[in-house]
Amino acid sequence: MWGSQFNQTGTMDIIFDCPNCAQELAVDSSGAGTDIECPSCGETITIPANATKPPDSKELVLPSLSASPITASAAAKVEKHLKVPVHSAPAEPLIGKAKPPLGARVTGDKQVRIRTIRRASCMESGHDNFDDVVSKFLKEVGETDLIGIHTVGYNYYDVASQKTLTDYGLVIVYRG
Repeated sequence: MWGSQFNQTGTMDIIFDCPNCAQELAVDSSGAGTDIECPSCGETITIPANATKPPDSKELVLPSLSASPITASAAAKVEKHLKVPVHSAPAEPLIGKAKPPLGARVTGDKQVRIRTIRRASCMESGHDNFDDVVSKFLKEVGETDLIGIHTVGYNYYDVASQKTLTDYGLVIVYRG
């Protein structure tokens, strides 16, 4: 490929291909007609005097006053060919769907669920409503979806009395 363009100093560069290895070279026009060693293949070549082929409109770059050294460099003029991977099957997702937590097994439309009812949270105005709350919840779940009921004992800090108290509750395992 033969062509020419202006360099940063305003003089014209001669751009040509090495006849031996086809490496594209750019040389200042003052070097026309001289012999140089190709930096790629090491063969001695003669710099052409003129462009024998008119440059493409894309190749002719006129200097501007605000041109940065990066955009005017040879590295900025290198054309890059990138390949996009093509898959015959759908690609794997980068972020997988979260697995269900342990103890939550899917059976049909219903999942295994757990509900903890503490006796201390069922106290209202000094009245113990624990039995009523448990009965109401078990009625909502239904006997067919009930898997198990387990008692638990626990300690908690009561702010009003500033004491650690012992209490109990139920863990209900059901489908829902």
